[in-house]
Amino acid sequence: MITCQAVRERIRAEYLEMPGMNLTSDQVARLCGMERSACQTVLDALVDAKFLTLTTDGTYVRRTDDVRPARMAPPQLHHHRPRISRRAS
Repeated sequence: MITCQAVRERIRAEYLEMPGMNLTSDQVARLCGMERSACQTVLDALVDAKFLTLTTDGTYVRRTDDVRPARMAPPQLHHHRPRISRRAS
């Protein structure tokens, strides 16, 4: 019999191996070959552990994959040109 811990490790491994993966609970249950209710328990634990997050469209994504960094302003480059003095000839 597969333990919840083994399923949890399997799900974590799948999400780590495939960045950007997003699956519904039904898809995860099929992937792991387990009952939907047992799978939901494991998914809830992974959300509580802040490894996964449930998106508004009902899919689970890895927590670090759904975080988008704030757009940073490009660095301001100041080009200093040396002054060239021109002497009258």
